[in-house]
Amino acid sequence: MDKKVQLKRLIIFLVLAFGLAWGYEFIFIGNGFVWDVKDPDSVRLISLVSLGMLAPAIAHVLTRVFTKESLKPAGKDSMMLGINIDNGKWKVFLFAILIPLAYSASADLLLCLTTRGLFDTSILPDSGMPNSMAILIPVSAVSNGVIISFAAFGEEFGWRAYMMPKLKELMGRYPALIVGGVIWGLWHAPLTCIGHNFGTDYPGFPYVGIIIMCLYCILLGGILTYVTEKTGSVWPAAFLHGVNNASPSILAAFMNAEKLSQVSLFKQIVCMVIPFVLICLILELRGRKKLM
Repeated sequence: MDKKVQLKRLIIFLVLAFGLAWGYEFIFIGNGFVWDVKDPDSVRLISLVSLGMLAPAIAHVLTRVFTKESLKPAGKDSMMLGINIDNGKWKVFLFAILIPLAYSASADLLLCLTTRGLFDTSILPDSGMPNSMAILIPVSAVSNGVIISFAAFGEEFGWRAYMMPKLKELMGRYPALIVGGVIWGLWHAPLTCIGHNFGTDYPGFPYVGIIIMCLYCILLGGILTYVTEKTGSVWPAAFLHGVNNASPSILAAFMNAEKLSQVSLFKQIVCMVIPFVLICLILELRGRKKLM
């Protein structure tokens, strides 16, 4: 395929993905919306604002229509909509659903081990919930994540099923993972600027938050791209993304909120990055071999 054609299609896709999402989000931001899960008025609007996640999927379809690119669900120009669990691919689907439990719990474990007083087993009993019930947190995160994967599909059908194949063809795999992660991180910028992900009370707001989001998207994007490549389907990435957004760490239920608020953003990010880096390295070292 002519790289100039692919570059043209990629540019059109990005203009649409950014334009649709940012235009939609600025309707809310222009009316004073602030992402605050403690504010009932904000919570009522968060689900509506989150519909901006569908923009990359819409941009994917529109770009194919505008540039007369194939809309076939399979073949060379596959849209990666199928679910194929043959030849052990079901293991990748299972991996995609469960791996967020591993890296989120690992990150929180590092944070608890390096922060005195953060882990507090008395929290749940004080709230009237027995400690044994905490096991429902990751179970709920997995079930909710899979259920709400439709919204995550909105992003993954754009980023993983359209942007990443184009970037890999234009610049190779590893540069594509970095550039794709930066693009994805910048796409979140309006929401990062109103407190999504990291809040607003940290040094260097909002620029530091945007940079951290780009780093986060590079690392998470590597895992999402891996499961997409292994299955030829966008659905494992959508499931992984959905569970990831459901904050599945069981340790989060035992964290002292006051102590957590005192932990620097830098320290939280370091604890988050370490598990991601280890997982990405393991996946890349395995190369094209079977996952399990």
